Amino acid sequence: MVIFETHDLNIWFGVTHAVKKVSIEIQPNEIMSIIGPSNSGKTTFLRSLNRMNELNPSYKMTGAVEFEREDVKGIDAEELRRKVGMVFALPLPLPLTIFDNVAYGMRMHGVKDKKKLRDKVERALQQGYLWDEVKDRLDESAFKLSGGQQQRLCIARTLAVEPEVILFDEPCSGLDPISTAKVEDAMVKLKERYTIVLVTNNVKQAARVGDRTAFFLNGELIEIDKTDRIFTAPKDPRTDGYIRGKFG
Repeated sequence: MVIFETHDLNIWFGVTHAVKKVSIEIQPNEIMSIIGPSNSGKTTFLRSLNRMNELNPSYKMTGAVEFEREDVKGIDAEELRRKVGMVFALPLPLPLTIFDNVAYGMRMHGVKDKKKLRDKVERALQQGYLWDEVKDRLDESAFKLSGGQQQRLCIARTLAVEPEVILFDEPCSGLDPISTAKVEDAMVKLKERYTIVLVTNNVKQAARVGDRTAFFLNGELIEIDKTDRIFTAPKDPRTDGYIRGKFG
């Protein structure tokens, strides 16, 4: 079953045509990497998958976005965003303890049982590759964590509410190589249970973790294929030029 499918998706912000006639399928338990230069429509496309673009008053779209064969317009936005979680470029921990950051979403959805909360917090932190580093300091402020740890905390917070899909919007853009490697390790492991869509400006990252890769340019989907083919034998010269660093 296809997880996401878009049909002739067009998105505008005012007069700016940000995404142009994009039709794409996203399969279960894959990492779909989306690459392209700045202002190519990558993040706008990503945010269309959980209706985040609707928060912008100048937003307009035509075409369709379907989640598990259902038009996302017919799904309650809050419920859609629970099923389709998002991790942003900059880690955004809440001004709470490490434990309460991860438990926050569960409590918002009515989970009150303390043992259930503890168990789910531990599991989410393990899945986010953070448990071993914080298990003895769960009552400390999340702001005491390093930038890389804060990003993995945000991943754990997303995982705690048990989504089906995780959207990553340049999650390693501000991280050092060691922290980046840990986030990438977490993504590769997480695809066993989740579908992942990754927007990245780092083509090497896309090559390392992506099962398939889509190349966007000026709002258009130029090419999509298995990652190894995109990086070794792209069909479009514009894809080849971007991967080789000739522009972008």
